[in-house]
Amino acid sequence: MELIQLTSDYEMKPFDCGDPELNGFLRENAKPFLENRLAKTYLFCEGKQIVGYFCLLNDKLSKQEVANSDWRRIKKLFPHAKHMGSYPAVKIGRFAISLQFHNQGLGKYLMYVIKEYLLRDPGYSMFRFLTVDAYLDAVPFYERNGFRKLTPMREQGDTQAMYFDIQSVIEI
Repeated sequence: MELIQLTSDYEMKPFDCGDPELNGFLRENAKPFLENRLAKTYLFCEGKQIVGYFCLLNDKLSKQEVANSDWRRIKKLFPHAKHMGSYPAVKIGRFAISLQFHNQGLGKYLMYVIKEYLLRDPGYSMFRFLTVDAYLDAVPFYERNGFRKLTPMREQGDTQAMYFDIQSVIEI
C-alpha cells in the first residue's frame, strides 16, 4: 500500500466508506480545498484502489475555545515561560477507510502513518498538537489512538473536539 498526495490532475477512483458526507468530500471538495490552499488530502491506495484517505489543515488549540480545566492540563505540558494563549496544531479534517477494509486494523495503521508522516516532514512550520472534530461514534477509535477529549466553550453538535500531543511519540 502507498500514500499518495492528491493533486489537481489526479483521476479520482470510486470510494465508499459508508458515510455520504465523507464520500462526498473526497469526490467533490478535496480538489477545491487543495486549489484554494485550505487542506491537503492524502490517499492510501492499494494498486488503483483507494483504501482510505485523510486531509490535513492548520489549526490551533486556544484558551478561548476550550474549558478552563482542559486548558490547565494543556498548559502543564509547557514550562511557565512558554505559556501562551494558543498553541499550533495540525487538524485532521477528514479521515475515512473504505467499507471493504473496515475492521482490519487499517484505521489504526493509517493513524500511525499520519503521526509518523507529520513528525518526519513538518513542512515549513512546527506544531505541537494534532486535532480532530470526531464524529461521536468515532470517539472511541480516536481515544484508542491516544487522542483526548476537549470540552469546547461552544456546543459542537454531532462532533467531539479532541487532541493528541505529538510530543508523546517523539523519542527523547
